[in-house]
Amino acid sequence: MRPELLAPAGSPEALRAAVQNGADAVYLGWGEFNARRGAKNFDDQEFADALVYCHARGVRVFLTMNTLLTDRELPAALETAATACRLGIDALIIQDWGLFDLLRKALPDLPLHASTQMSVFTTGGAREAAADGCERVVIARECSAEDTAEICRRCPVEVETFGHGALCMCYSGQCGMSAVVGGRSGNRGRCAQPCRLPYGMDAPAKRDYPLSLKDSCLADRLQEMEDMGVACLKLEGRMKRPEYVAVITRIYARLLEEGRKPTAAELEELEQAFSRSGFTDWYWQGRHGAGMFGVRPENAQDPKDLFDEVRAAYEKDTLRTVPVRFTCTVKSGEACLLTAEDADGHAVTVTGTVPEAARNRAVTAEEICQRLAKTGGTAYRCESVTADVDEGLSLPASAVNALRRDALAALTEARVTPPVRRELPIPGMADIDCSADAPLFTVSVASADQLSQELLDCGPVRVYVPLEELVRMERLPAGDTEWCAILPRVWRDKDEPLLLEWLETAKTMGVSSVLVGNIGHLTLARAAGMTMHGDYGMNVFNGRSVDYLRQKGLASACLSFELRFAQMRDMPKVLPTDAIVYGRLPLMITENCLVQNRFGCRLDRAHPTVPSSAPCRQNHALKDRTGAEFPLMGVFGHRTEIQNGKVLWLADRNDYRRLGLRYARLRFTTETAEECAQVMQAYLRGDAAPGEFTRGLYERGVE
Repeated sequence: MRPELLAPAGSPEALRAAVQNGADAVYLGWGEFNARRGAKNFDDQEFADALVYCHARGVRVFLTMNTLLTDRELPAALETAATACRLGIDALIIQDWGLFDLLRKALPDLPLHASTQMSVFTTGGAREAAADGCERVVIARECSAEDTAEICRRCPVEVETFGHGALCMCYSGQCGMSAVVGGRSGNRGRCAQPCRLPYGMDAPAKRDYPLSLKDSCLADRLQEMEDMGVACLKLEGRMKRPEYVAVITRIYARLLEEGRKPTAAELEELEQAFSRSGFTDWYWQGRHGAGMFGVRPENAQDPKDLFDEVRAAYEKDTLRTVPVRFTCTVKSGEACLLTAEDADGHAVTVTGTVPEAARNRAVTAEEICQRLAKTGGTAYRCESVTADVDEGLSLPASAVNALRRDALAALTEARVTPPVRRELPIPGMADIDCSADAPLFTVSVASADQLSQELLDCGPVRVYVPLEELVRMERLPAGDTEWCAILPRVWRDKDEPLLLEWLETAKTMGVSSVLVGNIGHLTLARAAGMTMHGDYGMNVFNGRSVDYLRQKGLASACLSFELRFAQMRDMPKVLPTDAIVYGRLPLMITENCLVQNRFGCRLDRAHPTVPSSAPCRQNHALKDRTGAEFPLMGVFGHRTEIQNGKVLWLADRNDYRRLGLRYARLRFTTETAEECAQVMQAYLRGDAAPGEFTRGLYERGVE
């Protein structure tokens, strides 16, 4: 079965462009809770009209509610979802775990799709979302054909992939760069696209764009997707012009319908519509490298002739029609009857006037059929029409036209009537309060080399160490602390046997818990039988998200570093909570190794560990136009984690001690072992920062 074609609708005009050019479904934003808040989006009337317009033409509509939400925003988000549900929305696309859990319980019949913002890229993650009630999982853009096929094979629900459009440099849902550097959160729908700016590698920024990926184009991979069972192909572009939407939708719809690869002319049209130095399909191939990167020329012009042509076509509103079958009965002494049926099983019957005896020429069945077939200017086209007409009767054309109008209106009403869905009372949360009067310190390290007896003598109650670092240690240092393995933030199904082997090794060393930063980690942690603590990658933004993790069996939850202190303080804490209070905040995690792209690392991704001697582990940094530096860390899978240039410093502030947190985490990345111990000692004393620092987002918050 061919994949559903899902097109972007950033405005009512873009929606019409998508529908008229062959989209099977569209996704759009309505209200404040969507990841493209900068798009035109839809007002209340436009949203209601969009549902009628699409459903009349057999097109499904998905509402994007794929942002993180505060506790104060959840009631409004639920009301938005409930209103959309009553109007007949076909599904909601969700990121926030708290909203997801709330909707699953309050609106149990409303289909939910796991947004790519949930960072799902393994079978375990997809199956976990499915088990919790997702009907579709949108997997990461970075997934290869091999990854996608494996997820499709083992996931019990639909799998959606991105087929065309912009690629984020960071894994979706894991980017903090826009928020930390500019105060505009990508997780809140306000991404400022810092990845499109110039950066230098260990040098001032000039004309290099090491974070700007070319747009993806998988137009010649559609048969592969169909063969592996991809349920939906998504086209990106809610911030793009309606004409762009028309061009890409038209081409992809044609390719799917005809089961073929694109022609040279079609590829040229795709590139004319929008590209950044061409396209890439390297992620799909499982490839990475500098050849994936490109920028949009400053003087790039929209293709006027192409855009004029597609706009003129979709504005007529006649490209997309629904086939209808008419059956008419005209009997003497009885009101005329007309039945209209569509291919989806809807059938309506309307009555008209009673025909009179013919004074001159009698109406014929052929004339009735000809008049009924004139459906121009509507959303329908007459596929077939039959008429049973008694002889000697007169029926004016106006009566036949009225009969047709009434039948099509009734058919439209049947097609657009929302399904009946349950609305249950808002569920309460667990009556548990795990707040603490003051937090206990935990520490996380990037390397085992940062561990020292001086650090452990400071008394951290828990020490987080990357799993790949733990297994290269002969033994754990002596110390009265809980040892916790940090699972890789990004991995693949094929890595899991090795990760499980490492977890067993860690257990024998005395490691008792794991840090869960992705929904897919749950499968690994349960298989290892270890205590689970939630990491910042889970994007916990409200109390219901904490409660969701409690229901999943976690012992604690790390709160998002995009929250303000007041939001953390007021959050219901049904689990012990943790927050980062020191360190370089993680800005991005990228599938590409940035150092390899610039200098070459000569490492094989088949060996997922990145040795400490590798070039990408040797103090490299990006520099932006202001001269700010962002250290680069090589991480599991030969990927890169970009760190903030300034360290978060709160030692001299008492604010974080009064939030009800159970734990306060010191996050060590580029520090030496000596510096790690010195920082923790400074926090125990409450010292002022020794150098340049940031207070993070805890005071200023994010848009």
